[in-house]
Amino acid sequence: MLVRRGLISLAVVLLAAGCAGEPPTGVPPAPVPHALRWAGSAAPRFIAPQPASTRQAKNGLHAFLSGGLSLDHNTVTFWAVRGKERSVQINYLSSTGQTSFPFLNLSISDPNYVPGRGWLRWGDSVLITVTVDPSNIAVSLEPSGLRFGDAARLQIWYGGAGGDLNGDGAVDQTDTAIDSQLLGLWYREGSGSAWTRIPASQSLGDRAFISALRHFCDYEVSFAESAVSW
Repeated sequence: MLVRRGLISLAVVLLAAGCAGEPPTGVPPAPVPHALRWAGSAAPRFIAPQPASTRQAKNGLHAFLSGGLSLDHNTVTFWAVRGKERSVQINYLSSTGQTSFPFLNLSISDPNYVPGRGWLRWGDSVLITVTVDPSNIAVSLEPSGLRFGDAARLQIWYGGAGGDLNGDGAVDQTDTAIDSQLLGLWYREGSGSAWTRIPASQSLGDRAFISALRHFCDYEVSFAESAVSW
């Protein structure tokens, strides 16, 4: 199995105000991406290793022995304030539960518009909900459509997918090529919408993507199946 050389570059759609929008005229629909899945037969356990004073409980969020928080139902919430930097870090635990690895870091300083509520003044706050997908290397950020003046910063690590990126049961040169050439950060407006690749910088050493967000939607680390010869 070899990855075709000389692939046509995927058209990148830079979103401005929100998630919704029609594709530019003449641009073909984006290919259906293949999402990276968490390695192993069971979903990993996630923790938010930050002081409890900055967190708000949701869906059974409770104190974790490490001094951080564990995520019940894979969800954590926190208050973002316009004019103040707020962030959340989410890690996942090894199978033994004794070692943690980074999965997500989200930093926000300028939320300026909330759908259904309107424009925020300096000092106003909005409750942010981060929900981790237990199957794929993906996350849902809410409220969906929340806009920012100064972009929010999202970093997602995909080391938890292991080495078998295409899920064929073998770690080989195809997975190496997928990692270095095809992986990207994708978004969708909602469960019924198509996935579209967005601008993001990749660190192969850290196995991570960083993107500046102007809005909230669903995000995942994926590659386009149509670009691969199986």
